[in-house]
Amino acid sequence: MSALSATLGRPDHETSDTPDDDRRLGAMMLAPALIYIALLLGFPFLLSIWYSLTDVTVGSPMPHFIGLENFRSVVANPTFWQSLRNALVFTLVSQALVVVLAKALALALVRDFPGKWLVRLLILLPWVAPISLGSIGWLWIFDPVYSIINWTLRAIGLFGPNTWPIWLGQPDLAMASVILVDVWRLLPLATVIILAGMQGIPQDLHDAAAMDGAGFWRRLFRIDVPLLMPVMLVALLFGIVFTLTDMVIIYVLTRGGPYDTTQVLASLAFFTGIQGGDLAEGAAISLFLFPLLVAVVTLLLTVAHRSEVT
Repeated sequence: MSALSATLGRPDHETSDTPDDDRRLGAMMLAPALIYIALLLGFPFLLSIWYSLTDVTVGSPMPHFIGLENFRSVVANPTFWQSLRNALVFTLVSQALVVVLAKALALALVRDFPGKWLVRLLILLPWVAPISLGSIGWLWIFDPVYSIINWTLRAIGLFGPNTWPIWLGQPDLAMASVILVDVWRLLPLATVIILAGMQGIPQDLHDAAAMDGAGFWRRLFRIDVPLLMPVMLVALLFGIVFTLTDMVIIYVLTRGGPYDTTQVLASLAFFTGIQGGDLAEGAAISLFLFPLLVAVVTLLLTVAHRSEVT
């Protein structure tokens, strides 16, 4: 390096990169992503905060500042609390099923068998397909007259002549139906994440455990689950964020009914702010998702970090 610098007529310190140059280069490379995030998330978030503090509606020419009045109105609305409970039930039940089923699928897909690539392709299809089209397909499946579920169960004798459930018209069945569709949608993503984590576990651990006489369940709970805990928590985190903030399934299947039994915070904010025209109250409802998401992200990332350390 000294000979090359002497040949070029420059000292060593002029040809070597300094820490300031590295930091400047890193900032320049991160700048497009930060600008994109600020425009895509930051601006709408700040705008929703401003809307929630005003009386803005779809047709109002000039909003007026009213403070926390919208939040008081939202908290006093029984539908809001019902939507909050529905959102928690919808998210927790669906994501518990997603994590358990994704782990089972990953255990099956990690082994070699004929047609493995086709099975992986079929499992990924729900995640690749647009959720709006998938929800429309499920709407036909749950149709009160032509439901393929009802006709099949009646054909095999599980349903009697007087049994014909209305999947999207009965409160308990409606919630179970939207949970089923959400599991169908997010199961591929969780499966891929957990499968990638399983492939990083050394096979020597399983071989040594098998030589010591450990069976399938002991290897599962002593090797796989502890080592995969950070990965499973990441999959759970993505699923909770997607479920809490998405309203496509609810909008297409039930519109929040019957009797608001499937209404969640995201759909209530949409119906209030967009369809109802009350942008201020709709923004206030949507902002209640922010502390929920912050709490969930903080909790899961903390647990994941501790599991990695231990």
